[in-house]
Amino acid sequence: MQIIVEVPNSYLDALHRSADDFAQEAKLAMAAKLFEMKRLSSGMAARLIGMDRVAFLAELHRHGVPMIDLDDDDLAQDIVHA
Repeated sequence: MQIIVEVPNSYLDALHRSADDFAQEAKLAMAAKLFEMKRLSSGMAARLIGMDRVAFLAELHRHGVPMIDLDDDDLAQDIVHA
């Protein structure tokens, strides 16, 4: 499947980005959001945009997405089993 989004050149000029840079940033934002929503694992999100998993995880902070998102119960269980 392919998703096509038309981006006017004026947007690229305003953002001071090349078309390739903007496309990569948009793909990363999409993958990060899908990961945050728990729709994709980190590995699946990384593969979707052609990155390795470690590089993808390292970029999440730029989008305000935590690498690990545990609720209080999950965190308590992890501590108990550590």
